[in-house]
Amino acid sequence: MNVRRSAAVLAATAVIGAAAPAAADSSPSPSAALPSGLYGKADPTYDGVWRQSLALLAQDTAGVRPAPKAVDWLLAQQCANGAFAPYRADPAKPCDARTTVDTNNTAAAVQALTALGGHDTAAGEAVDWLKSVQNADGGWGYVPGGASETNSTSVVVGALASAGEKPADVVKGGKSPYDALLALALPCEGADAGAFAFQPDKKGRLAANADATAAGVLGALGKGLVVEPGKKAGTAPAPSCTDTGRATPERAAANGVAYLTKSLAKTGHLTLAGSGGPDVGNTADAVVTLAAHGATGQAGKSLDWLRKNSAAWAGQSGPAAWAQLILASHAMGTDPRDFGGRDLVKQLNATGPAPQSEKAAEESGEKNEEDKGEDGSSPFGVWWYVGVCLVVGIGFGFLLSGRTRKQQP
Repeated sequence: MNVRRSAAVLAATAVIGAAAPAAADSSPSPSAALPSGLYGKADPTYDGVWRQSLALLAQDTAGVRPAPKAVDWLLAQQCANGAFAPYRADPAKPCDARTTVDTNNTAAAVQALTALGGHDTAAGEAVDWLKSVQNADGGWGYVPGGASETNSTSVVVGALASAGEKPADVVKGGKSPYDALLALALPCEGADAGAFAFQPDKKGRLAANADATAAGVLGALGKGLVVEPGKKAGTAPAPSCTDTGRATPERAAANGVAYLTKSLAKTGHLTLAGSGGPDVGNTADAVVTLAAHGATGQAGKSLDWLRKNSAAWAGQSGPAAWAQLILASHAMGTDPRDFGGRDLVKQLNATGPAPQSEKAAEESGEKNEEDKGEDGSSPFGVWWYVGVCLVVGIGFGFLLSGRTRKQQP
């Protein structure tokens, strides 16, 4: 649940030759000065709003009151129609047909603004825009007009829920977001039983995808990027995959949890497609997902793995990565200020404008060591991940059919 989704979109369109979204109206050059209210120092062209929203959400869960200019920067990114683009270098310039707005950045911004409070008008306009671009199958694609997929549909469900909407009542053509998610869930057979696919391939086949499964479970549960801690670790047994009875979002969520639990059981982490190395970001997302369902036994084991193995990744990757770890820690009810000997909140705060206040900051003391690595953009860098997706995108469901160049102004 980070900029890898944006990178996957770019990679998939390149692999299958589909029409790519129109270019953003303005992008910074590598040497361009970035706004002082923005988190992260790397090029925000593809993830500015996303990483800002995750940073604000993570700070909020940790009792941090963000700098006003950080919130103001996010608000200024919104277009007049309510939508958000990943990054607008000149917010004073009105959005037009060349402004690449999308559902993911818009939905993430909604969740951040509703969590902070006091921004009902902006959040409401964004929700109205999301409803206006819902597909006839009840789901959403990354850009308006794109075929529905699990990740985008799920992050929009989270936005709807955070804004007080009932996702089941948001329908198009008689279909709700839950209908779209059920259509993307794999049956309980074979090695990939219970997983979600990102999107069907051109022949309508579904391929299991761990990232999509983590997102799909949250969507099926009607939850957003922030999950409040519930049961203690080990108190909820891992569910088993079953197709008996009527297909429901709750059943699909349990089946997805069974798939994730099995995928995590051996090593404690998920594996990067193609490279075989640990997928730290999606492991953090999986912890949040398992905690949301109450499968906290495996979630606790994977959180322990993250405590030991995530610092270098987050230090190189920037604010979205620190935020993911904070959200995983929060979902499990643990202290993000003492995460494997590191203060995740301090690390996140250091990537952007100094917050107004930080609850319990003085209580945590100076016991946590400084992490190495320079601040950057979202995990692994956009173009590194695009390269991976170019090699393995088709095999793992990143198939973007029905893309359109037409964008909402």
